[in-house]
Amino acid sequence: MVKISPLAVATALAVATNVDAFVGQRSYLSRTVGKLHMSAYPTSHEDILWTPSIKTGERDEILGPLTKYCEDLYSVTRRKTRTVSCGPINFGSDHPIVRQTMATTDTANVDASIDQIMRCADKGFDLVRITVQGRREANAAAKIREGLFKKGYDIPLCADMHFQPVVAQLVADAVEKIRINPGNFADGRKDFEEKVYESEVDYVKEREYLVEAMLPLVQKCKDLNRCMRIGTNHGSLSSRVLSYYGDTPRGMVESAIEFADICRSQDYHNFVFSMKASNPLVMVQSYRLLASEMYRLGWDYPLHLGVTEAGEGEDGRMKSAVGIGTLLADGLGDTVRVSLTEDPEFEYEPCNRLAEMAESRLAATNPEADARQKAVRKYVDTRDITTYARRVGALPEKKEEEKVDVGLFLNPNGSVISSISSPMLSEGNA
Repeated sequence: MVKISPLAVATALAVATNVDAFVGQRSYLSRTVGKLHMSAYPTSHEDILWTPSIKTGERDEILGPLTKYCEDLYSVTRRKTRTVSCGPINFGSDHPIVRQTMATTDTANVDASIDQIMRCADKGFDLVRITVQGRREANAAAKIREGLFKKGYDIPLCADMHFQPVVAQLVADAVEKIRINPGNFADGRKDFEEKVYESEVDYVKEREYLVEAMLPLVQKCKDLNRCMRIGTNHGSLSSRVLSYYGDTPRGMVESAIEFADICRSQDYHNFVFSMKASNPLVMVQSYRLLASEMYRLGWDYPLHLGVTEAGEGEDGRMKSAVGIGTLLADGLGDTVRVSLTEDPEFEYEPCNRLAEMAESRLAATNPEADARQKAVRKYVDTRDITTYARRVGALPEKKEEEKVDVGLFLNPNGSVISSISSPMLSEGNA
């Protein structure tokens, strides 16, 4: 007898009733036919189809375990994504990697911001992000956009938003892209109170205010065809997420998935993800975990790569190369920003170099790269990770001309019987 998953059943029901399979359900498992005839998109957190819980095991039960995080471990193959539009440029696997930077001027200083953005565009950047702290900066962003158009520059702008859901709606009228941080867009309450969630039910109850803050922006971006980046940052996770998932890559991923569920509930898909951290190791782990979850969920959203506050000089460039370069070698990443504590124009060379190297190593378009990658022998791990037995090796046999017998101070497993000093190994003591 053929087994049919609950997800497949829900999807079939939704299609049969002309409703998006990801809209209007309370959960993947508990469904009612009454919810399927909704004529409008969900307006309440109770009506959104949330991704099944990872903590309760529901996600594994419905969708199966995590499998891969990239297309191929032995060949540089770009992960297939949808196309996300941002003004005159596009993000996605069918398009070149987008180079971007961030302006360092005071956004309220319109003339200085315009001059710096033009220098960045002349350098070769495809997109520039600007900081928007409040209404004053939102009004300035509109003037900056208008001023750039008058000077013949159509380079898209991204507004970096924190703590200001209402201001984000205002600035969406002016710029092509909005970056939100799930850690502080709606939940910026750093009260440092210890929160204890006794169950998943207690945790999800607080989604109500997330939906109230996020829905108007999603609807605005959808109506205006604006792009959005759901940009989680390791250093600014909400107190809610920290209490439930800890300061971990899993917490970063789950925070982003919640906001993506809200976007998807409105049939809005013109967004990208980012999982930034100042530690390249945490950053790589977070992106790979997100990519693996997207493979499992059947999502194909592009990824924005970057190491937060990488620094300056060689240190900043090396940290970015380690983090961004590793993921590009995995075939992950559709836009790149090298974050340096220098003028933004200086970010272009390392950013462009990383993008060029990634594109030159794609096996599908570079025969030489394909041949080199195919020449690498497949790695087979023969270790038994379920036991704690120590490795046992063979010590080198003592030759007649050798005066030192390693068997006198080394065990077969490689451990040391006793410490040996240099004088003890001298010719007179051998």
